Amino acid sequence: MRAIGKRSISFGLVSVPVKIYTATEDHDIALHQVHDKDGGRIHYERRCDVCGKVIPFEHIDRAYDSGDRTVLLDEDDLESLPEASRDDVEVVEFVPSDQLDPITFERSYYLEPEKGGVKAYVLLRRTLERTDRTAIVRFALRNKTHLGALRVHEDGVMVLQSLLWGDEVRDADFSVLAKPPRVTPKEQELADSLVKSLESDFRPADYKDEYQEELQKLIDAKLKKGDDIDTAATFGEEPEEDEGEGAEVVDLMEALRRSVDKKRSSRSGGRVAAKRRIETPPSSGNSRRTAN
Repeated sequence: MRAIGKRSISFGLVSVPVKIYTATEDHDIALHQVHDKDGGRIHYERRCDVCGKVIPFEHIDRAYDSGDRTVLLDEDDLESLPEASRDDVEVVEFVPSDQLDPITFERSYYLEPEKGGVKAYVLLRRTLERTDRTAIVRFALRNKTHLGALRVHEDGVMVLQSLLWGDEVRDADFSVLAKPPRVTPKEQELADSLVKSLESDFRPADYKDEYQEELQKLIDAKLKKGDDIDTAATFGEEPEEDEGEGAEVVDLMEALRRSVDKKRSSRSGGRVAAKRRIETPPSSGNSRRTAN
């Protein structure tokens, strides 16, 4: 794995230098869009509604649409906003681990201690384990301030998980559940029996993404069958010309055809000349020049 950044976990006067690694990855097979008629790649353009031109990134600002008015924000405006330190993962408080609702979890990152911070890293990890607490932190990553949870993962590795802010989680207020229907003892007994028959320990490796596996099999089968096109062609690029014998023959035939047409055009001065050319055999010298 490659580290995506370096930070220092700060709690009290203790500082723990760490490297940050993305803990998860997407295994979905990447598919792009093409024109169904010719297989050409489809592109999306950043086109301005006012001037109609395609705009490069360096000339693009941000804006907020408030309805009938729009507020423009440039880089200077955004840089003036307060944000968490880009260097610190600041511990705000330690909370009971069971108080964190998994619905608030976003991205997960592994934290590896730097050489000078291994002891402080182990101390913080052991403290979290002994107290059954999770550290709530603030940190900045990819130009955005995050709320996060710092907890202990398997094998003694600490994990930093970005959290949704409180107002980003919607309330689930469903009136249909306000007065739940009566469940009979027999129904509950059968439901409990069903759960017991399916009890097991969760092992993620036991589960496979069957859709992605079948999609890969489909792609491999099409490649093997020859049901594909040259990748360069999807971008509208001309395929490289074959420099072999076949291409040379085609070029030669075209050159000969154009030479004959040009020769005929220059020698046809009218009907009389054309008739005379037909009735009078060409000289041997002319034959040799035409062949050449």
